[in-house]
Amino acid sequence: MTQSFHDMLEEKRVLLFDGGLGTLLYSKGIYINRCFDELNLSSPALVTDCHREYVEAGADVIETNTFGANGVKLRAHGLEERAHEINERGARLAREAAGDQVLVAGSVGPLGIKIEPWGPTSVEEARDIFRKQVEALNHGGVDLIILETFGDLNEIHQALVAVKEVRADLPIVAQMTLQEDGNSLYGTAPELFAQRLDGWGADVIGVNCSVGPEVALQAVERILKVTQVPVSIQPNAGNPRNVEGRNIYLASPEYFEEYAKRFILVGARLVGGCCGTTPAHVVAMRKAVYAAAPESRLREAPSVQVGEATVPGVECEEKGIELRSRLGARLAKGEFVTSLELVPPRGHDFTRVLKRARKAQEAGVDLINIPDGPRASARVSPLALAVRLQQELGIEALLHYTCRDRNLLGMQSDLLGAAALGLRNLLVVTGDPPKMGDYPDATAVFDVDSIGLTNMVTRLNRNIDLGGNEIGDPTEFVIGVGVNPGAINLEYEMKRFYWKVDAGAHYAITQPVFDLTLLESFIEKVHAEGLTLPIIAGIWPLVSLRNAQFMNNEVPGAKVPDDIMARMASAQEKGGDAAREEGVAIAAETLERVRPLVQGVQVSPPMGRVAMALRVLGLA
Repeated sequence: MTQSFHDMLEEKRVLLFDGGLGTLLYSKGIYINRCFDELNLSSPALVTDCHREYVEAGADVIETNTFGANGVKLRAHGLEERAHEINERGARLAREAAGDQVLVAGSVGPLGIKIEPWGPTSVEEARDIFRKQVEALNHGGVDLIILETFGDLNEIHQALVAVKEVRADLPIVAQMTLQEDGNSLYGTAPELFAQRLDGWGADVIGVNCSVGPEVALQAVERILKVTQVPVSIQPNAGNPRNVEGRNIYLASPEYFEEYAKRFILVGARLVGGCCGTTPAHVVAMRKAVYAAAPESRLREAPSVQVGEATVPGVECEEKGIELRSRLGARLAKGEFVTSLELVPPRGHDFTRVLKRARKAQEAGVDLINIPDGPRASARVSPLALAVRLQQELGIEALLHYTCRDRNLLGMQSDLLGAAALGLRNLLVVTGDPPKMGDYPDATAVFDVDSIGLTNMVTRLNRNIDLGGNEIGDPTEFVIGVGVNPGAINLEYEMKRFYWKVDAGAHYAITQPVFDLTLLESFIEKVHAEGLTLPIIAGIWPLVSLRNAQFMNNEVPGAKVPDDIMARMASAQEKGGDAAREEGVAIAAETLERVRPLVQGVQVSPPMGRVAMALRVLGLA
């Protein structure tokens, strides 16, 4: 190689990258459901020929066929054990096609899973997966690494760190992918991710994929205002159209030639294409590189210096929970909290549930707990009910919020809307899968679990949205999480509970407590870890022996001891209301026994029988 990538950047040259390698392979008959990365092993000549087409089209840099060749994505094809081989071979194939005048960029894409704080995969695990891929690419002889099509700023950070751990002098092009609004898939503004990537040591910062040339150009113009490092741009050939089962990209090579000139004139130093672009597009962009005469049009240094800019996304200090809601104040003072659960109706008439809530309020219950589609049932929006309760009755609502039905963006929208409508108390739970409920064929989302969702709410409380942007005034949620003292795998349950606390939980509510020894054991473990998080115990008044059997066998963690089962069986034999009365008596006894251990109780009256709950609470 006559020149290194760093030398080319120092010369202020505009470098032309290749186009969509996957697009070219697809056009040659490779089905979309194939593992394209594996072709490095099974069809090396085909991969090499595609690389050569881009070299002959005039590319200065070609990318390896390894975008999805990380251990996680390869695992889905049963190829995880061959990850090193696939990446190293991919680098060598590109090197063979490139010759000594064209550079080879090792392509590294996202893992295809969510990492903390949005998912269960730790940043250390993610970094290790990226490190293994980069080690193989480096061993294969790449000249630089291109991190591309990342939507999560946190994930690309781990990839960037992994590259530096493998080889500190290996140049890094770091590219985020965009939505049509010009922000990243997680909503991060280009100004923010550019400054972060700059601060983390990327040699080139840019955007690629997902959008066409115009949106990408606008993002680059925003990036150029906040960084002095070279900027790259590799958009798609517009948005694809499905024609007879094939995705067809409609942006022509001539269109790309025109936009490539614009890319260069605004100051981009690396131009190329992504999905839908072909060697013909690269030929057209090559003409633009020559025509634009970039050496005579060097942009001036940006007027906004990275160190001087007001960096978006700076977390603010949270208010104390005692200032957020009455529940928060009671928890902060160590006062005992009483909560009554009311399930939203199946229709949109709130008359009956509001009447029940008023009865609980008049009796002295502190707040109404509103589940979100319990057992995956289809009911009216719990958020709507919570707002009506607070606005019409003045009693505080505790809103359950699940991960089941909404993607990350929908969750953020809901939470911001809840804050705008005055809701302050949340119980963040993963949610029951749809197969348990009324519509077993409904699709679950589960973009994140309750840990990731707790992280999201905490960030909103600190004035930061999903994409790392400031939201104006922070939200003021008091964050509750669920915990199951009767979990079969208690060690794993405890680990998840600690993660929830680390994510920002302020209190926890347990599954219904029947076996006091399980609760005592759980609290002992919590105290042993030095945690002082308030615990609210779930209390369920049984109404029949059948109800007890259901709780014991079908509600995870709600273990009903033999002595209680015997009491319910004996009461059931008496007939009439004996079983229901026995259930109330057992629940009241349980409450008195747990009172010294916890900071509150949540009573869930079967079928909305508020009178039963009030008797358990000693308020009737």
